[in-house]
Amino acid sequence: MADLLPPPMHSDETPTYYTATKKYDLRFPSLEQDIDADVVVIGGGFSGINTALELAERGVTDVVVLEARHLGFGGTGRNGGQIMAGIGHDLDAIKKDVGEDGVRAIFAISDQGAAIIQSRIRRYGIDADFHHGYGYLGFNARQAKTLRAWEKEFKALSPDQDIRYLEGAEVRSIIGSQAYGSALLHMGGGHVHSLNLLLGEAQALAGHGARIFEHSPALQVEYGERIRVRTAKGSVRAQKLLWACDSFLNGLEPELHRSTINTYAFQLMTEPLPDELIERISPIRGAYSDIRPVIDYFRVTRENRLLFGSATPIVEHIPRDLKQWNRRLMLKVFPYLKDVAIDLAWGGPMALSPNLFPQIGSLPGRPNAFFVQGYSGFGVTPSHIVCQVLSEGILGGSPRYALLSSVSRASIHAKDQLRPLICTLGKSWHQLSGYWNGRR
Repeated sequence: MADLLPPPMHSDETPTYYTATKKYDLRFPSLEQDIDADVVVIGGGFSGINTALELAERGVTDVVVLEARHLGFGGTGRNGGQIMAGIGHDLDAIKKDVGEDGVRAIFAISDQGAAIIQSRIRRYGIDADFHHGYGYLGFNARQAKTLRAWEKEFKALSPDQDIRYLEGAEVRSIIGSQAYGSALLHMGGGHVHSLNLLLGEAQALAGHGARIFEHSPALQVEYGERIRVRTAKGSVRAQKLLWACDSFLNGLEPELHRSTINTYAFQLMTEPLPDELIERISPIRGAYSDIRPVIDYFRVTRENRLLFGSATPIVEHIPRDLKQWNRRLMLKVFPYLKDVAIDLAWGGPMALSPNLFPQIGSLPGRPNAFFVQGYSGFGVTPSHIVCQVLSEGILGGSPRYALLSSVSRASIHAKDQLRPLICTLGKSWHQLSGYWNGRR
């Protein structure tokens, strides 16, 4: 038996920007009885809540969500809040599974996550500080070539959006940094307060009649025609199950545990900054990332703070002082922030799949047990389209579900014993391949 508590890293209860500024004071009871449902979901992050909400909007409202801690405790409450186009890191990595036509079909839906988020915010009146404006940033000529190619691809997908390639002095019209020589502005993207978005979606889900339980870690799952999930003080019997734990699975389902590996990302939040300094940092008050294999990502917030994040580029380790580690990266981009105070720094795990593409489907031999995991660091926006597709699979299937679930899942051998080494080797390969595909 195992529960869904994460591995220790500093303090798991360290405040984040999101917990410090959340607007929804939602509290759900723990499960303390034996109940029945049509669908039981393990995991109260974007994947679990979004899939449940998609089901509820289609009339399947007898859904139970079990969260081990509180909603958004995992990656949903520890990210950059970036609203960006795409699914996965490189669609060429899945071409062997889905073919050329499959890659084109996946690319065609890859930018729909932002539209789903905006539609949901409007429909349910969610207060999540959505703001338009995203900048993909390049350092050198190879990356500039990649950004020019992306401009054509993104415009083909979203011809009505303001999407522009910028170079040289033009770059400073969207970002106040001398570090970058090129940029791709995508006004269909932007940023959002991800925890408020999740909590607003959870409130909408509860309004449809679904039942949500916090502080109710799953301890054991018994498969069969009806699946039973046991917690410390109760259980849920359901026709269908969804595993939506991502980096917080912790071996509870071995079949899923073996096909992802956890790495870590780290963020900081500055003190509130004057309007003129925010305008210098970001004339569009937007969100940004470079396009390297391991990115720096940052954005300004509604409260005039800068949120800056990254991960270790090659050697997998957890910095001892997250504030100082992130601060050094921030000052490479914005050296004029050297006197700015850092109010908070935090981090958390994210589940990587071998091909850096999300995994969805049903467990082998268990057609009523579904899963979603392995966003590989890009989950805020893709989770909304991926979980819409997943809901179609739970309800009986669709061409989109058949396509996404056909992407293979490889096992990662010795991942528990050699995690830092495997992550280091993977990052090294990812960085090296970046020179070949225009990302370095």
